[in-house]
This record gives sequence, C-alpha cells and structure tokens, in this order.
Amino acid sequence: MNKIFTFLLTLSTLSVFGQINPTEEAQPIVAEGKLLYKSEMASWYGTDLFLEKNKGKENIGGYFSYTDNENSKCIFFSKVDKPKVIGTISFDSTYNVKTANVNLTVREFTKTENDLYEIRKLALTEINSDTLFKTYKNTNLNLIPLINGKDKKVYVLTGPQNSGVVIFGNDYLLTFDESNKLLVRKQLHMNIIPVYYGGKEEKGESSFGAVHSRLPETGQFMTATDICTLMLYEKFAKWKQHMVVSEKYMNIWSCETDQLTVIPRDVVEKINNDQEKGNKKDKKKKTE
Repeated sequence: MNKIFTFLLTLSTLSVFGQINPTEEAQPIVAEGKLLYKSEMASWYGTDLFLEKNKGKENIGGYFSYTDNENSKCIFFSKVDKPKVIGTISFDSTYNVKTANVNLTVREFTKTENDLYEIRKLALTEINSDTLFKTYKNTNLNLIPLINGKDKKVYVLTGPQNSGVVIFGNDYLLTFDESNKLLVRKQLHMNIIPVYYGGKEEKGESSFGAVHSRLPETGQFMTATDICTLMLYEKFAKWKQHMVVSEKYMNIWSCETDQLTVIPRDVVEKINNDQEKGNKKDKKKKTE
C-alpha cells in the first residue's frame, strides 16, 4: 500500500495528465487553509494566556485572531457598544507560550482589526438568526474572520468539546465586499463527519491516517477548513496522512510535511487494476 502511494505522489509531480496539474490548482486552497490554521492556533493559546493574566472575564466582549506579517495575533475586545482592544497576544511560528508577547494595554482597533471585528459581528448575527447554521451536541461553532488582500471572509468551523475526535464538515463560509456588506453565505460540507482516534480500536488506523468522501456539491478538492482541521489535530491523532475522495480526485494530505497532493481517480483506478492483474498472475505462477 505504501509503495502505491509513493508512486502516486511521484507521478503527481510529472506532467502526465495533459491538463492543468490538479495539485498546483489546489495550492490557493492550501494557502488559505494554513492562514486559518495560524489564526486558530493563536486563538487556542492566546485565550489561555489572556485569561491567565486578566481576571476580569465580565469585561471581555470577545476575541479573534489574524496573521500580521510573520506573527499571529489574538486580540480581546471590551464588552461595550464601541469596544476597544483590551489585550493583544502575539506569537511567532512556534506558538510557544513562553516566548509569546502579552500586551494588556487598552487601545483602539487598527483599520484591519476594525474590519475583522465588523465582519465577525455580522457573521455572528447571521448564525444566530439563520437556520442554515446547525449546532451539535458536544461541539462549538468557531468563527474565523479572514482578510486576505481584497477578500473578506468569515469561516465557521465546528470544533469538538471532547478529546479523541476530529470533526470535519458542518462548516460554512460568509463572504463580504469592501464595505463589509455580506455578499454570500454557504455551507461547505453537506454533513458532519466525526473521525475518532486514540482508542484501542483505532490503533492500527491512527499511524496511517483516515479517509472521508466528498459529495460533488462540496467540490473536488479538500476545503481550506479540512486543511486547517488536519493541521490542528494531526499531531494529536498521530496520523501520517489523511485522504479525501471526491468524484474526480483523490486528495492526499501528508500530515508529516503539511502538503497536499491531488491524483485523478482514473489514474488511481488504472494503477489498482494493473496491480490486481499482476497479483493474479503471481498466484497463477505459484500454482503451476
């Protein structure tokens, strides 16, 4: 099995498809998924640090994170009509809490922070008023506002409250214009996919990885939310890779290198058929 995947990964880097390389086509999604990951990592560790330093929880209106050059920042804002920043936690790429910068100076939002705050606020209003957004027991909906160039978006992920489970699906995307007006809201996955790890029955699977399938309406590639979720949990699950199978492609995420390789399914099926024929020939030779 591992030899087959090694061959497929090598094959994917060659110009053998006579069309756009799907691995290259998916790279903007990978880049966006990594931005979401950086934001969530800053939120994970930033909330712990801020609550440790700041005891006035009743004054906290909320928080969000974003990437600023090479650093990731988690900011907390006050619980008033016109909020101000009441805490800024900055991380480098290691997300080491011991070297993080904790600044509890009260200040105004920057222009970018104000836009992030506004689109997050609008997204939260939509979640609380629209039946499109679903919630499940033992989960939370996590909002990730993202400004990348002219694009303004809020991703909504479903996070588990219990350990030992990774949740894919039940995720949403809201897009906004330059004036922070909501343009589109949509559901990314049509269902929720819990994948368990850490139990005795998953020991064999955990070292290799897991697989989930993709409905055509969700798209042919992994979503940015898939990639964010994998990067957040892959080390806890001790996976080597994770695969998403769509109508046209096999998406293979390496949990060791954080890279996505996309293989057309007809190529995979042809290799599998050739291998089966080879195995049958070997068995026939042994019986002769």
